[in-house]
Amino acid sequence: YLWLNRYHEAGSVNGLAERSRRPLQSPQQTEEKVAAAVLALRDKTGWGGPKIAKALESQGVQVAPATAQRILWRNGRVIKPKVAKASTRFEKAECNELAQMDFKGEYTLPKEKCYPLSFLDDCSRYCHGLWPLPGTGGAGVKQTLEGYFREHGVPLSILMDHGTPWYGTTNQHGLTWVSVWLLKQGVVLRYSGVGHPQTQGKVERFHQTLKRRTRHRGLPTTMAEWRRWAVEFRQEYNHERPHESLGNKTPAEVYQPVNLRAYQEQPSEWEYSGGVVKKLNTQGLLYYRQQTYFVSEALAAERVRVDELDGKLLVTFRHMTVREIELGTGKSIAVLLSAKKRK
Repeated sequence: YLWLNRYHEAGSVNGLAERSRRPLQSPQQTEEKVAAAVLALRDKTGWGGPKIAKALESQGVQVAPATAQRILWRNGRVIKPKVAKASTRFEKAECNELAQMDFKGEYTLPKEKCYPLSFLDDCSRYCHGLWPLPGTGGAGVKQTLEGYFREHGVPLSILMDHGTPWYGTTNQHGLTWVSVWLLKQGVVLRYSGVGHPQTQGKVERFHQTLKRRTRHRGLPTTMAEWRRWAVEFRQEYNHERPHESLGNKTPAEVYQPVNLRAYQEQPSEWEYSGGVVKKLNTQGLLYYRQQTYFVSEALAAERVRVDELDGKLLVTFRHMTVREIELGTGKSIAVLLSAKKRK
């Protein structure tokens, strides 16, 4: 009867042609002003549908995450991701138990180069700092972190890669004067796996967001512009941009200033318990039972604790065991373990 009615209505077999299945009316169709708000926020920030929906909610504009994503698709604003998202995430249970630190590559400016230094909380993804520096030298990193630590406190541990200036390849261990300075602040040092950047997945993902957002905004052309943009981006990332792994909360909504220690301008002398306390010479060598063993150049003239166990020497600096030495062969093996957990 449907086809007969169409035939009689048209008075021709043309009435039997295929028709659009689109409803004549769509009472629940998204209002144009809502779609415009979604597109405007996308053009400003480059965010996806779920983040845009969460941000617009705070402005009194209600739109479902899936609807916002469909608006982006219909208007050609979305590019299909090249890789699948990880199904398992690992993070610390509390804020400031672990921070991740790394440089975001190199940006070449007309008259100089820029190396943004990132400092990120592992639990909340809160960006403690994003500092554009003219180089990766230790002096600039120490001065930057020192200012932040004085104002906000020192986290329990820091995860870094095997790069400058917190890791060295010339002293058979990796300790540098910067990493020794961090040890004196009571920080437990952790290094990512060699060739495995996924160990620092959160700071790597942060850098991906920074790269895309900076490209969307337009690359700064001077160091002064980079410093202004770093402040703007950090504000947006911490307080405005919803984070899917945080249940679409912002990092600032999750972050708590806990597990922080006051910065020590002059760290007190470390009191070792057990073992034999020795002072390394100016080359970082240990003199033990009329023999000399290499420990670390970065620990030159520092006091260490030496424990003898199963024909080996375990050398500990403050709260970290840094070297294992075989007495029979003199072979020295680099380690970096928390002395509090070692049995």
